[in-house]
Amino acid sequence: MMKFRFRRQGADPHRDRLRHDLFAFSKTVEHGFPSQPSALAYDPVLRVMAIGTKAGAVKLYGAPGVELTGLHKETATVTQLHFLPGQGWLLSLLDDNTLHLWEVCQKEGCSHLEETRSFGLPGRPGSGSTNCSPGITRVTVVLPMAAGAMVCLGTEGGAVYFVTLPTLTLLEDKTLFPDEILQSVPDDYRCGKALGPVESIQEHPRNGSRILIGYSRGLVVLWEQNTRAVQHLFLGNQLESLAWEQSGKSIVSSHSDGGYMVWAVSGTGQRTQQPVMSTIPYGPFPCKAISKILWRTCESGNPFIIFSGGMPRASYGDRHCVSVLQGQTLATLDFTSRVIDFFTVQSAEVPEGGFENPRALVVLVEEELVAIDLQTPGWPTIPAPYLAPLHSSAITCSCHVSNVPLKLWERIVSVGEQQSPRQSSAAWPIDGGKNLAQEPTQRGLLLTGHEDGTVRFWDASGVSLKPLYKLGTANIFQTDCEHNDSLNQAGEEEWPPFRKVGCFDPYSDDPRLGVQKIALCKYTAKMVVAGTAGQVLVMELSDEKSEHAVSVATVDLLQDREGFTWKGHDRLAPRNGPLHFPPGFQPSVLVQCVPPAAVTAVTLHSEWNLVAFGTSHGFGLFDYYRRNPVLARCTLHPNDSLAMEGPLSRVKSLKKSLRQSFRRIRKSRVSGKKRLNASSPSSKVQEANAQLAEQAGPPEVEMTPVQRRIEPRSADDSLSGVVRCLYFADTFLRDAAHHGPTMWAGTNSGSVFAYALEVPSQEKFSERAVEAVLGKEIQLMHRAPVVAIAVLDGRGNPLPEPYEVSRDLAKAPDMQGSHSMLISSEEQFKVFTLPKVSAKTKFKLTAHEGCRVRKVALVSLASAGSEERLENCLACLTNLGDIHIFTVPSLRPQVHYNCIRKEDISGIASCVFTKHGQGFYLISPSEFERFSLSARNVTEPLCRLEVARLQDTSCLSISLFPSSNSSTVTPKLPQANGTHVPRSSEGQHSPSDSDRSPEEHLAAFSPGPIDSPNSSLENPLDTTGDITVEEVKDFLASSEEAEQNLRNTSEDEARPTGILIK
Repeated sequence: MMKFRFRRQGADPHRDRLRHDLFAFSKTVEHGFPSQPSALAYDPVLRVMAIGTKAGAVKLYGAPGVELTGLHKETATVTQLHFLPGQGWLLSLLDDNTLHLWEVCQKEGCSHLEETRSFGLPGRPGSGSTNCSPGITRVTVVLPMAAGAMVCLGTEGGAVYFVTLPTLTLLEDKTLFPDEILQSVPDDYRCGKALGPVESIQEHPRNGSRILIGYSRGLVVLWEQNTRAVQHLFLGNQLESLAWEQSGKSIVSSHSDGGYMVWAVSGTGQRTQQPVMSTIPYGPFPCKAISKILWRTCESGNPFIIFSGGMPRASYGDRHCVSVLQGQTLATLDFTSRVIDFFTVQSAEVPEGGFENPRALVVLVEEELVAIDLQTPGWPTIPAPYLAPLHSSAITCSCHVSNVPLKLWERIVSVGEQQSPRQSSAAWPIDGGKNLAQEPTQRGLLLTGHEDGTVRFWDASGVSLKPLYKLGTANIFQTDCEHNDSLNQAGEEEWPPFRKVGCFDPYSDDPRLGVQKIALCKYTAKMVVAGTAGQVLVMELSDEKSEHAVSVATVDLLQDREGFTWKGHDRLAPRNGPLHFPPGFQPSVLVQCVPPAAVTAVTLHSEWNLVAFGTSHGFGLFDYYRRNPVLARCTLHPNDSLAMEGPLSRVKSLKKSLRQSFRRIRKSRVSGKKRLNASSPSSKVQEANAQLAEQAGPPEVEMTPVQRRIEPRSADDSLSGVVRCLYFADTFLRDAAHHGPTMWAGTNSGSVFAYALEVPSQEKFSERAVEAVLGKEIQLMHRAPVVAIAVLDGRGNPLPEPYEVSRDLAKAPDMQGSHSMLISSEEQFKVFTLPKVSAKTKFKLTAHEGCRVRKVALVSLASAGSEERLENCLACLTNLGDIHIFTVPSLRPQVHYNCIRKEDISGIASCVFTKHGQGFYLISPSEFERFSLSARNVTEPLCRLEVARLQDTSCLSISLFPSSNSSTVTPKLPQANGTHVPRSSEGQHSPSDSDRSPEEHLAAFSPGPIDSPNSSLENPLDTTGDITVEEVKDFLASSEEAEQNLRNTSEDEARPTGILIK
């Protein structure tokens, strides 16, 4: 029925100002490893590196916290990146054959990366456009000259073009065509009629007027630019790359046959036919090409020769290797993904006669970045403070822990350092720039569960996501493969001497090992890890290694129910006898669910020594102190056959699926006929309301949005017994005078089970067992899945975590006023009073917005104006990728933002909120996007790079791009996925709201008066045509109390709180 409500004219300026100080949406930083990297560059003066991706993103990294991001306007792959050392300029070449100039600009004291110019080569002069192939001018090599005023471009046609910097103007008179080179080449040096594409251009290290040009067919030319003459000729095999020796007296060339040659550059002869040295390192059998080679001098003796490729084609042609050779020492670094590029880190300026003495080798492969310490014997790896491969094994779940105590933090860091004794202690070599961001005020821990059964701990306090510790669970179970995480070096007899480096390993020995849910108590260092095969591990942090047996307990969730046969995977068999565990989290109890279905929900209460877990069959409660089960409840519907097939089963009931589809069609037809019955009184009222709505009314009368009709879900829908959420609370369940421990469980069919727990005091834990009594059973009539449950105290605040109050880390909850219970389903939010479970207020999200709830969290937001001003809110992520924020317990909408693309299903499913208004979600298998909902609590990169340009270009981008960001706008560039949203005071609402007036904003966000954020009168419980009246079964109250509660509920539901026109 259409409803009208008179509203108060005008807005509340105080609430508007408070909303402005509380909420601000921004996507701040991307954590992890860039997806699909395609190019790499290093600036030895600024000591920063750049990575380009196939999505057109350019990312600069320096010291931890120094990050700059840019995105090309064109969606094209970045094929090459080149710095102009020390000047803050970066050249990028895209696969559409365009060259782009990026500049590090300073705005408001911080550095930003902006694109200033782009350039494309024209066709060759004198050649018709119809006869000139576009590949002739396709750029293959880019070389910025050391003087910083010019860049050389080598092409597939063999020509070399010269372009000025920073204007990117072609110097046509300097262009070097292959014909001019061929005139100076004798016949015996010619490799056919053409030289082939330009494969490499290298500037002479001591004479900037000379450049070394290498053509693919084997000819190498030393060209003098001033006299436009060939100084020297070298002829080898099919060429792949070139490199100068630092003194300029020798060059090294790599070739397609897997070999490399060293040539002497003397001033006497113009032609050199024989190299000083020629070798195929991994011969004599045919080898793959050496795609890139470097020569670095070393004061200690033999130089470093570093190259990629060159593996024996038949035996190891599929290996991805970079070889490091110094004298007789050879290491073949074996990676698990394709090598993109590499560089060495050494001093920017090397005096004549000096040595380069490289400190480190940095290798970019498709799935990770690895740094090798070249100054420590054995060449160990250097742990990276950022760019960690989150997807070293596929992420299956994530969890965030805020305000981690310092003692626990130090213990986790300590056990993490003991895991990698072979890593180098050298500092991270890429340390340019200055991090201007303030030190994090609290320590944040991000936990990720992975497909191989590991849980990884990440430092998520600041801009850089740093790995701290890796926990493995596979060694507890019997599997086909041995689980040895140490990267053993190859044996002495093996050739080539392979050495596994990096941690990317996407292959899982057993899919049942996958981690599904994680829970961590930060005060007692206890953790629960639940997996795909129904395994629930209770673990505790230990600073010492241990050898002990793991207790195993089995919980039957079917409770001997007949007619159900599990058709899915088997359980994981635990290893017998004492097991060795290194320092870190060590398991004490393994709880095995039967049937062994994937765990869908888990929660831990360390103060009561209880862990609750749920699957698609039911939920259980386990006392891990006494190591015995307390409760098991089956939630299966009699028709829930799909729940018995498991996630790894391919068995589907086609007959049942068709039957359910026809049933839904029949229901929709019947309900449609009922709605079209024109003679019914309700239809006449609707027609009258529709006519009334079309008439122009006074401005103070507003019409509430038409609510969508939500059909109730069938009771026998598939997987209706899946347990979606579990929750512990100390609240009022039996009566209003006595509070005590309770456990709540919500299912896929809209059922909520509440249990009263008898938990003995800590002194009597060993004497008395925990008991659980079913208190209430609530059935949401729309049967939407229950996403989350929370209990609010008498002041409307969420209950504190275990041990928070006893350790004076949080205020004690209000136990004098009546508690409330907030139930979040996929379709609506509803607040009930306790212990009566009578409806108090609600917001029907699906009916109003047409979306469904995917993730919810209670967040505490601090005002930007005053840190003491805190407000608890409900943050909700929908299936459309929008984030809505509501006050609690009044459930009044505040703001909503477009966060994730609705097509990005995996990103929506991976989202996790923090307690202080931030969040993470996966934008690729290897990257988390971090966002903030708070105007105060924002984690974003603020850094500065000191550049020394040869000429002033501070206004270059403004003159070239008049529409680009000015200094008055936050100069935040789009990120790689194009989802960056600038953080500004006007950008607090969704784009669709930008055309509204302030009064319309208020009307859209506030369905009623806004005197108080905790007022519950804004969302009246109208029941006109409502199908969400709950059925509450009270198993603790007497029959008289139950009747009185039902009578009070009916009166509350029927009482109107606004002026309705029906």
